[in-house]
Amino acid sequence: MNSMPVAVLFLTAILAAPKDSPAPTLRSILLEQFKTTHNVQDWFVPANPSVAGLTPEQANWKDGKGNHSIAQLVNHLTFWDRQQLAKFKGEAPPSYSGNNDETFAGVADKAAWDAAVRQLDTVMTDWEKAIEAADDQKLQSWSSTIAHISAHNAYHTGQILYIRKLQGSWDSAKGVK
Repeated sequence: MNSMPVAVLFLTAILAAPKDSPAPTLRSILLEQFKTTHNVQDWFVPANPSVAGLTPEQANWKDGKGNHSIAQLVNHLTFWDRQQLAKFKGEAPPSYSGNNDETFAGVADKAAWDAAVRQLDTVMTDWEKAIEAADDQKLQSWSSTIAHISAHNAYHTGQILYIRKLQGSWDSAKGVK
């Protein structure tokens, strides 16, 4: 395993940390990254606020250029976060055909959209609990994967916000002008 991502995480956190605060740990860094892509707004808008208040019509809206809808992105994030969390916990992951396109499902109605939003929040909350409970050896061996999951979540959340801006459903007072 390449230890470069872990070294970069530590160096960045140590240099950015206030001098009177405790030294960051791998757990605190991974947890902070996950929370700031989930529900703690810091440098950018996280997933929960990015999907809050959307109607199913807005969630399923597409730009007509072959790009994904917000609902598709939410379902994709939920699928992959669940997939990796099951592996992290030593459980059998959800079945996967190998076709990533199948992870981008839309939603049919309000009930399905509300469920998709809840499922995204739940899997991200479950990840945070798993990071908090894991022993140091497990965190060390999974650190690169967890960091990539956070980056994946941030990437697609950025797409969600861009789509909302395109369709005029984003309130810039909530971040991202």
